[in-house]
Amino acid sequence: MGRVTENVHGLRKEERMEQYAIQGGNPLVGEVEIGGAKNAALPIIAASVMTDETVHIENLPDVRDTNVLLEAMQDIGVLVNRSGRHKVTINAARINNLVVDGDNIRKIRASYYFLGAMLAKYKSAEVALPGGCDIGCRAIDQHIKGFRALGAEVKIEYGLIKAHAERLRGNHIYMDVVSVGATINIMMVAALAEGQTIIENAAKEPHVVDLANFLNSMGANIKGAGTDVIRIKGVTGLHGSDYAIIPDQIEAGTFMFAAAITKGDITVKNVIPKHLESITAKLLEIGCEIEESDDAVRVVAAKPLRPTQVKTLPYPGFPTDMQPQITVALALSRGTSIVTESIFENRFKYVDELTRMGADIKVEGNTAIVNGVAKYTGARINAPDLRAGAALVMAALAAEGVSTVEEIHYIERGYEDFHLKLQALGAQIEKVSSDRDMQKFRLKTG
Repeated sequence: MGRVTENVHGLRKEERMEQYAIQGGNPLVGEVEIGGAKNAALPIIAASVMTDETVHIENLPDVRDTNVLLEAMQDIGVLVNRSGRHKVTINAARINNLVVDGDNIRKIRASYYFLGAMLAKYKSAEVALPGGCDIGCRAIDQHIKGFRALGAEVKIEYGLIKAHAERLRGNHIYMDVVSVGATINIMMVAALAEGQTIIENAAKEPHVVDLANFLNSMGANIKGAGTDVIRIKGVTGLHGSDYAIIPDQIEAGTFMFAAAITKGDITVKNVIPKHLESITAKLLEIGCEIEESDDAVRVVAAKPLRPTQVKTLPYPGFPTDMQPQITVALALSRGTSIVTESIFENRFKYVDELTRMGADIKVEGNTAIVNGVAKYTGARINAPDLRAGAALVMAALAAEGVSTVEEIHYIERGYEDFHLKLQALGAQIEKVSSDRDMQKFRLKTG
């Protein structure tokens, strides 16, 4: 249950790590409320430093990544006030340090959003090279290319990306590859640069649109977000704003696939169905029934699952962040499916864990050949990253017997109250941190 470490006196002790204990076999049934989008919240939090006026943000997800980002902002002098679990007030009038560096900030990918926000406002920023899940190379060359095109000098030294500019001027920027992070960073800098910027081959994800809407609510002039050409007229300054973050498309999709995987009936509430179209289409293909309303989607999995083919693509294609979840579902279908990962090269690391539960999956390069099996069986498994961790929890919920999922800190980076929301749908899942907790769980669920 734990790992052995040494304390300050050199004495060995067992350090307890939290994990999920799961008794599988229950169909998940009921309603689940979807929180704010983590992938929109992170750039919006960073962009709130672009004004000296106060910014109020609502529908903020209470997850590790957003909390780490807010802590990093406090470290450089930003006033952060949590007025509720999902509300925050931010004032960046008195930033006292243009270097964002620290153990916490190095752990998350979104640290690089500070670069665009602070370069835009102060013409200078130094930020620790980003971390996050190890799902493959996520190069920052497109960010650097964009900053340079807008007039900044950029270099990497001592583990920091350093960007400085005398003047920021609009430019015509063609993205070599579709990059959400680079589109967001360039958009932030261009919002306060002189003249017009055109970003071609821009990312179209809902969180790109949400950031553009947020910046516009602060006085920016951004048009075309959600298409592949974004036009930005630079303004001289931004003002405060009250803004609510969009619902989380990936959290919604995870619970939609939870219905498919556990043969359940789940209604996800507080969603934008338009953002979920590629996910809904695949669920229909594999044999689920779907009911949509204005802000909810119901998924019913009453029939055996059918195999299909899926390829991850930039939005509006099937999201790479949903690839592990659909693979877990397809591994229980009747037949052979092909899953192709075109975004990240390391995204099949969870397959070894799934195989321990009885899955029949062969990975060749960026493709997984998935032969359906009748069932999963309980096992001790590790979450290798955020989305794969959530998908493995789904597999454990469908499995015969008891499973434990370790390294759940990955899952908590992006899912708020994950095990509590699953419990409310009928899942037998608990957080445990000792052998005694585990024994109690087995007695209770056995």
